[in-house]
This record gives sequence, structure tokens and C-alpha cells, in this order.
Amino acid sequence: MKIAIIGTGNLGKSIAKGLITNNAITSLYLTKRNIEGLAEFDGYSNVFLTIDNITAVKNSDILIFAVQPAHFENILKDIKPHLTEKHVVISTITGFLIPQIEEEIGADKYIIRAMPNTAIAVGKSMTCLCSNTQGEKRIPIAEAIFNRLGHSLSIPESQMQAATVVCASGIAFWMRLIRATTQAAIQLGFDAKEAQELAMFTSEGAANLLITNGNHPEEEIDRVTTPKGCTIEGLNEMEHKGLSSSLIQGMVASFNKINNIKKEQI
Repeated sequence: MKIAIIGTGNLGKSIAKGLITNNAITSLYLTKRNIEGLAEFDGYSNVFLTIDNITAVKNSDILIFAVQPAHFENILKDIKPHLTEKHVVISTITGFLIPQIEEEIGADKYIIRAMPNTAIAVGKSMTCLCSNTQGEKRIPIAEAIFNRLGHSLSIPESQMQAATVVCASGIAFWMRLIRATTQAAIQLGFDAKEAQELAMFTSEGAANLLITNGNHPEEEIDRVTTPKGCTIEGLNEMEHKGLSSSLIQGMVASFNKINNIKKEQI
């Protein structure tokens, strides 16, 4: 695949590393206003560094935009004359809707929005995808890219706000749960390093059980709980203190906040 990443900041670099590691490119153009910030990619075969977005567009088929929202509109205006029927436009910019992109470059273009999370840096992102009508034909290409960087799911654009809470903000929610587990392990006698190791790999194991077996979480819980046992005692105490309720309420609050921010911007 001939790919360009327009605006190679932290997210763009993570995507680039994943693509290079997985040999997912025929060529890769990386653009940045300060090209010195891309020195770590210098020397890779078929990877080209440039400050010129137009050069990157002309030499690529798939354009992944990871710029600041304030700059996106002007960049689209600049590259519009150089877009052809081959180009696939993939935006990772939060809050910049598909109709806005269509307004700048036309509804006849293949337009896709991708919402990855920070786990893309280690190839474990949960990335949500949506597209305009034309872009539906190129969703398999976006899936091929982001499945190399974790897992992807295609959803309607109307659900992208909710997906931001569940997947992007969700990283922070899970980090807080892991931290709490670590603190509990310290109180139970482990040192801090051991406690975090226990918490991290136990949470990874729980997620992988569901991913591999395809079971509902309660099925896996039933495998661990025994009558009058310590696991059910702990679970019930957590529920009495509002574990599930607090998590749900927190995610709903986050969703309400993101919607209020959107209203303020209109």
C-alpha cells in the first residue's frame, strides 16, 4: 500500500511504527512541519520524510490525517486540487465530521473516519471506523490497516461520540481500575512492582479469555466463583459499594460532557 501520514505527531508516529513493523507498506510518506521530529524514521527503506503535504499526496493512494483540528480545514483546501479517484482519505481528527470533510473535498471522494486509542502505540488499539457512502467501498482497506494495529469495528458516524468514551477515554478508565487493583495488592503484602505486574497481566488475561473464547463475562466469572467462596464474597462487596454503577455513571457523564463540548463549538 502507498500510504501517507499527514501530520506525523504522536498518533501519526504510532501508526507509522505499526505499519513499518508489520510490513504493510509499499511506500510511506510522513509529513511534519518540523522534519527533525521524524529523525527516528530516517533510513527506513521506502519511508520518505517531507514537510510538503502535496508531495506526499501525489505519491500516495491512502492518506491518513493526524493533524490538529484547527489545521485540518486549510490542509484539505490545499490538497484538494491534487486528489484523484484513487485517493482514500482517512481522518483521525476528533470532532471533524464527514459532512465537513465532504464540504471541502467533495462527496464523491472516498472518506473514512478512524478513531483509534493510545494502545495503537503497542499494536493493541480498538479502532472504530465510519465512512461516507462512497467510502464504504474502501472500508476493507481501512480495516486492513488498523487490524494490523489492533482491532477495528465499523460503526455509524452517529456512534463515534459514544465510541470515543468507550474506547479512547476507556483506556483511562481501565488504567484507573488497574491502579486500584495494584493498590489492593500492595495492601495485601506485595511490593509496588510486583503488585502492578499482577494487576496488568491478570487484566490482560481476563480480556484475552473473552476475545479467544467469545464468552459473556458472567460465564468466565462463573468458572471462578464457588459457593461461599472468597471470589463471590469480594464481587458482592464491590457491587454493594457500587463498582458497576460507578463505572456506568462515569462513562455516561463522560458522554454527556463530550456532547456539551460539541454544542459549545457549534
